Amino acid sequence: MPIPPPIPLANRILTTEKPAYIMAIVNCTPDSFWEHSRSYSPAQAAEKALAHFEAGADIVDIGGESSRPGSDYVSAEEQIERIVPVIEEIRRRSSGVISVDTRLLSVMKAARQAGADILNDISALEDDANLAAFAASEKIPVILMHKRGTPLIMQRNTDYTDVVRDIASYLADRIEYAVSEGIAPEKIIVDSGVGFGKDRGANISLIRSGAVMLDLIKERTGRRIMHNLMGLSRKTVIGEITGKETSARLAGSLAANMIAVQRGCTIVRVHDTAETADMLRILNALEG
Repeated sequence: MPIPPPIPLANRILTTEKPAYIMAIVNCTPDSFWEHSRSYSPAQAAEKALAHFEAGADIVDIGGESSRPGSDYVSAEEQIERIVPVIEEIRRRSSGVISVDTRLLSVMKAARQAGADILNDISALEDDANLAAFAASEKIPVILMHKRGTPLIMQRNTDYTDVVRDIASYLADRIEYAVSEGIAPEKIIVDSGVGFGKDRGANISLIRSGAVMLDLIKERTGRRIMHNLMGLSRKTVIGEITGKETSARLAGSLAANMIAVQRGCTIVRVHDTAETADMLRILNALEG
């Protein structure tokens, strides 16, 4: 398997020898869709993050707002209270790369000051008009994700003409916006948003489409985006295929992530770091 390209951060370069980067999930929320992923105190969340780094995570993604289907948004103040102490505690003990799952400038400003490296925006810079300029000024990577509407209502509209082309077109437009705001193309990562306003068939198509998605974006924009993130760990589509509840979806998630990496995904966002690292080692040995 090819090794994915480096990810340029503001003041250093992230590399990996695995077939994909592992982004580990740390939810500083009481309502994320899988109970085991929730953290109820900054100390607990920081310990989880450090354990993920120890297990092989390249990036830890910190979020203070659940985006599960049916969830409501959380105020900036509450997000800051949830995540900043966590980032500060991680930074006292680790230089590992931290991304922050937020749509809001004030949250990202506070997180960046505390030591965060990457912006992970499920709204693809649509929800806060000033966030793109801040990311550009800080020279941090930005993850642009596709979704439809808010998490509260997104599953009411799951029809597409051609889901891969439709989402590639949307992401291409958001990339052009990001570049117009000063974000360098090499700092942009795309995420097709598995589970965000998609049904089973659409999600399966997207899991298969890593390299194709990037090719379609280049066809539309002329820009070669180097990284396609896949966030499918333990999601509903895994349960629909396997018939398993969230707690029993590890094997299905590993299999789906393996296929996603083989099809060109370069970053996998997961709950189960150690198991994913093992899967990538096996993939590298057998396909390398």
